[in-house]
Amino acid sequence: MNTMLKVLLATAVATLTIAAEAHAGSALDAIVTSKQLRCGVMLDAPPAGFRDPNNEPDGYDVTYCKDMAKALGAEPVIVETPSPDRIPALVSNRIDVLISSTTPTPARALTVAFTQPYTNNIMMVVTRKDTGISQYSDLKSRKIGGVIGATPEQLFKQELANGWQSSGATYTGYASDSESYLALQQGKIDAILIAAGVFHALSQSGQFPEFVATGVAPLTDFGSIAVRRDDQQFLNWARLFIFQQEVSGRRAEVYKKYYGDGPLPPLTADSINF
Repeated sequence: MNTMLKVLLATAVATLTIAAEAHAGSALDAIVTSKQLRCGVMLDAPPAGFRDPNNEPDGYDVTYCKDMAKALGAEPVIVETPSPDRIPALVSNRIDVLISSTTPTPARALTVAFTQPYTNNIMMVVTRKDTGISQYSDLKSRKIGGVIGATPEQLFKQELANGWQSSGATYTGYASDSESYLALQQGKIDAILIAAGVFHALSQSGQFPEFVATGVAPLTDFGSIAVRRDDQQFLNWARLFIFQQEVSGRRAEVYKKYYGDGPLPPLTADSINF
């Protein structure tokens, strides 16, 4: 056997070995075998994720986990995953999939793999009725807050670096949405950013009657499902799952249940499909 042939054979064997290892390592196979799907979900971010009066997980993201598990012939296991722990929980294999309204960003995609968006949060400025804030630009000299690691925090920090800090604005990060709501209610901060659908559900609950939405923020916060970065098989399947949720009308059904009768936000940006 000549040297060139040996090299070609060795390359072919290595390629097949890598492909086989990648396939064997897919969470998809493990889920189908174990009949258990572990979903990382934030349960402090209603209506995407919360606990019902019986302390059971509920919400838009919880329902998506249950739908995915059903499609896989598996039982859903909801793993409560706070915002700062979402990516680490997936990387460390404590969960199989992250369904937690996570914004896909280039930086995060260095660590995990994202599907196309399954949710779209149009962000609103939410404040108390007594602050005098009437639009997003009014925040440049106010006390603002958000959830640590969330996309609104990134926007606010960019605004502070670009001039808001010199105008007197300050930012405080909180561990959860619930903590940021309480801080706003108590006057520790003047405003936060909340998805339009979330604010609708919050206002319907009557829990914070002093809150009011006063304008749209320059931020459209898409949320994608995430799997481990090298798991192409599971990523392909999850992308198809989202497609089926959309074309079957299931997304519209789940959205209406948790976010109300408002318009269904598109899953595209300026007519660009992900």
